[in-house]
Amino acid sequence: MLQYRDGDATAFDLLYARHKGALFRYCLRHCRSRSTAEETFQDVWMRVIGARQRYQRRAMFTTWLYRIAHNRIIDGYRSDNSGKFQSLDDDDEIGALPAADRNDEPDRRLASGRQAARLRTLLAELPAEQRDVFLLHEEAGLGLEAIAEVSGVGRETAKSRLRYALSKLRAALKDTQ
Repeated sequence: MLQYRDGDATAFDLLYARHKGALFRYCLRHCRSRSTAEETFQDVWMRVIGARQRYQRRAMFTTWLYRIAHNRIIDGYRSDNSGKFQSLDDDDEIGALPAADRNDEPDRRLASGRQAARLRTLLAELPAEQRDVFLLHEEAGLGLEAIAEVSGVGRETAKSRLRYALSKLRAALKDTQ
């Protein structure tokens, strides 16, 4: 980002290529529709471009990027007023688990698909704060310090939210096996 700030346009291409997949999935899992996720995703990148000249390295670029995304998503919730999430059932829309090997048994693929659908439903049912921390950890690969910074909470709060989210997901998935 420092190179981009200093005028190297190819540095932006590298940043975009490196972060687009995980950032889009993060937006998609939070937004009520694919079109809203696409708008949010584009808005985040437009804000990155707009902040180029003012960028100061105070944290990792990833932390800064997801803080922008987090804020845009929260703004979307506020304007939506529902605070509810939609479970997306189309694997292509949310980049589900990797496709099974062609040699797998059809029964196994079906069970895997059902479990992926169940996980998406369970994610949608988590409280917003727990879902956000879980997605920042799993999608963005952020550590607790960065998650706390992005979410605007203390490290222990982020840790607690992640622990509760994982516990709820494990318990619910265990019940379906």
